[in-house]
Amino acid sequence: MSLVQLSFVDQGEAEMPDVLEVGPHRGARRNGLPLAPRTRPDERPARRTLLDQIERLEGELSSLFVSTWPRKGFDFSVPSQGGPRMLALSELEALRDRLAERVEHARRSLSDRTYVEESHRARIEEMLLEPEKHKWVRIGNDDIGEPGCKHWHVRPRWGLLGYLMNWWRVRISSGCPLARGRS
Repeated sequence: MSLVQLSFVDQGEAEMPDVLEVGPHRGARRNGLPLAPRTRPDERPARRTLLDQIERLEGELSSLFVSTWPRKGFDFSVPSQGGPRMLALSELEALRDRLAERVEHARRSLSDRTYVEESHRARIEEMLLEPEKHKWVRIGNDDIGEPGCKHWHVRPRWGLLGYLMNWWRVRISSGCPLARGRS
């Protein structure tokens, strides 16, 4: 048991004890080894590092989203972890890994798409310079990553006569067709 010395104040209130003796069940050593701590090691530095990495990856993902705008076909969603709660370290690590994979996939798909769009732009320039080498080729705005309905189409000049005489030209559409009401 423990021995406690108390000193009393005027109105019977007890002050903090001067001496507390710890019994054999508290702080005792088993086989000369200290007892294992009851609390986990401080997770704050690891948690802060993981949260900083997640913040950086989310920033990269949002900058990739902005650089792809207004193109379609890219997936930038980040799935929920099951509602608002404090994630464990293992869950934070899994979230960081999924975000890193998502950022890498978005970078790769943006790089591939940009390569295709640049090759289409180069082909448009070649079509404008030498239309007879690109007969019947049609490239639209969606092929070069721009919004709208405009397209470049290599067609024979003056129809069948131009086809037979090898007279080709590039027709550039004026954009989206006008909406028509019911007749």
